[in-house]
Amino acid sequence: MQVDLKPHPDTPANAVTAIEVEVVREGGVLRLKYRALGRMDELLVPAAAEFERGDELWKETCFEAFVRGPGEAYCEFNFAPSSRWAAYAFEGYRAGMRDFEVAPLYVETDAAPDSFELIAAVTPGEVGPWRVGLSAVIEETDGRKSYWALAHAPGKPDFHHGDAFQLELT
Repeated sequence: MQVDLKPHPDTPANAVTAIEVEVVREGGVLRLKYRALGRMDELLVPAAAEFERGDELWKETCFEAFVRGPGEAYCEFNFAPSSRWAAYAFEGYRAGMRDFEVAPLYVETDAAPDSFELIAAVTPGEVGPWRVGLSAVIEETDGRKSYWALAHAPGKPDFHHGDAFQLELT
């Protein structure tokens, strides 16, 4: 299925006009294809790096997925255009954060003058239906940041909020 992310009303984007995400669940694998549209020469993209775990990727352009099974526990995946990634597990809303010991199957990128794609696959490890939140942090060359998600809770951008988990995948 394809879904569209929306910019947070307090952080309008300048260079990026839309972000589409193709989402597929195949058994225990979540496949994602993020596609940002707009003036990509104004998008600040981290330099290519080793395919390895990294922290604080959300401080730069980054694409994210949050997956919750039954209950309050959930996991967070961050994918940077550099090919670095992060995975965290939480016991509840922003509580009990720890490294989630699972690596993405892959993170790939492709850039064009009017689009940027990031493709990733992960194994969240949850059984049963998944509640999924998808988001992106977009940094532009002038330092502007916009925060995109399927839905935004009231107040400042908060991708961990329960209102952000908009998709149900079975």
